[in-house]
Amino acid sequence: MKNRIVNVAVQVLPSSTEHDAYHLVDAAIDIIARSGLKHEVCPFETVVEGPYADVMQLVEQVQEACYGSGADSLICNLKIQSKADGDVSIEDKVGKYR
Repeated sequence: MKNRIVNVAVQVLPSSTEHDAYHLVDAAIDIIARSGLKHEVCPFETVVEGPYADVMQLVEQVQEACYGSGADSLICNLKIQSKADGDVSIEDKVGKYR
């Protein structure tokens, strides 16, 4: 499972008494963009594609980035798609709409 290619939708909902939520979400998206993993930023979440272990490590880094940017707390919602016998790709789901 660790090396299987999965898609994970990551939504972070940070809160802070001192920082705007968009500033905190921008820090999370920056970590995702610099990860080298295929991703698509959407209005409510960012979808990441890659080996399961790498994506889950990135989810931890995303949360740390929010806290490092001033979040007091956050909710992190995940949706994970995997297959028993193969890989999952963003292209399979949305390629026909491009």
